[in-house]
Amino acid sequence: MQIDSTSGLFPARRNLLKWTGAVAGASSLGLTAAHAQPAAAVAPTGAREVGGLRTGMFSYMLASEQFPTAELVKLGAQASRAGFQVLSTSDHMQPWQSNEGHVGQAWVTMGALGAHAHGWMGTTVTCPTLRYNPAVVAEAFATLTHLYPGRVFLGVGSGEALNEQAVTGNWPKWQERWDRLIEAITIIRQLWSGQDVAFKGKYYTVNARLYDPPTTPIPLLTAANGKKSMRLAGQYGDGLVTDPMSWMQHKSEWQEGARAAGKDPAQMPVLVEQYVVVGDQHAADQAAEFWRFGPKAFKTLYNVRSPAEIQQKADAGTPLSEVQKSWAIGTDPAVHINKMRQLFDSGVSIVNVHSGQPDQTRVIEFYAQRVLPAFKQPA
Repeated sequence: MQIDSTSGLFPARRNLLKWTGAVAGASSLGLTAAHAQPAAAVAPTGAREVGGLRTGMFSYMLASEQFPTAELVKLGAQASRAGFQVLSTSDHMQPWQSNEGHVGQAWVTMGALGAHAHGWMGTTVTCPTLRYNPAVVAEAFATLTHLYPGRVFLGVGSGEALNEQAVTGNWPKWQERWDRLIEAITIIRQLWSGQDVAFKGKYYTVNARLYDPPTTPIPLLTAANGKKSMRLAGQYGDGLVTDPMSWMQHKSEWQEGARAAGKDPAQMPVLVEQYVVVGDQHAADQAAEFWRFGPKAFKTLYNVRSPAEIQQKADAGTPLSEVQKSWAIGTDPAVHINKMRQLFDSGVSIVNVHSGQPDQTRVIEFYAQRVLPAFKQPA
C-alpha cells in the first residue's frame, strides 16, 4: 500500500500512545540495568505523570563541538552509569565557535554509544532538510532502533548556516526552512511505516520504502526558539526541544500549536537544555568562552556561516556575565537542585544538563552524588 503526500502531516494519536509506552519502558530500562547505579534519577516527590512519562528525567549533553567522538562515548557511558536516563548529542558539520575545536558525526557517535550505555539517546538536533535528505535521516534512525530498540529518539530543527550553508551553499529564509522541515517530518514518518511512499512536495520527491523500518516507535521532537517556531513545533512534533528562556516566554504558543493539531501538550515530552558549571567563577568563565555565542545564537548568529566569525562576533558583543546569566554555577548542590526543580515545576519533562567545562567527569560525579539523589522517589 502506498502513502501519498497529503497524509501524515500530523502525528496520529496512536503514535503518541506508542511514544508514552516506549518512554515508560526505556525509563524502566535505565533504572534496572545490571550496571546502573543506585542514584538513578526519577521523578521528584509529588511529580505528576505526563502520559506515562514521569517528569524529572535527566539528560546529559554530549557536545560534539567541544569533545572528540571517542571521549563522548566514554562520557556518555559514565553519565548513563551515574543515573542520567537520557543522552543527547548535537548534530553539526562545524562547531559554533572555532575554539570549540571538534565535530564528529552524531549518528556514528550514537551507534558506538549505545553499546556502552543504557536508556534513551538522540540528537538535539538534526536538520533533515539541506545537508541531509530526509529519507536518509529516516533510514539512519530506523537502523539505530535495530541496534538499540526502544532507546532512540530523533530531534529535528530548521538548521544553522554554519552547517547547512557551509555544506550546500544554500541558506533559505526562515519560512522556506520551516516549510522544508514540515515536508521532511512528513517523509520521515511515512517511511518509518515500512510501506511504499510516494511523496511529491514543493521541495522533495520520494518514491521509496524502508525495508528495515523501526523496530520500535521513534519519538520525533521538534526544536524551536521563537514565537512562530514554537507554535509550529507544537503542531508538527511529538515533543519539544528548546532552551529555558524560550520555554518560559513561548510555551503557550507551543501548547496552542499542539492543541490545534488535536494533541494534548500535557502528554508530550519537553526537553530543555540547561547549562551548569561545577566549580568557581574562574571555571564558569573558562566554560563560557566556549559557548559565548549562546545568548545570540538564535537571534542573529544562526545566519553566520563561519565558526571563526561567530566567535569574533560573540567575543565583541556578548560579555561573559550575559552568557552565564541563567547558568547554575557553583559547588553547592542546592544551587543546581533549585534550578532543576524550577524547570520541572514549569512543565519541563527532561532537563538536558550541559556543562562547557573541560572536566566533564567532575560534573557527572557531582550530579550523581549530590544532585540526582534529591530527585529520587521515596520507596
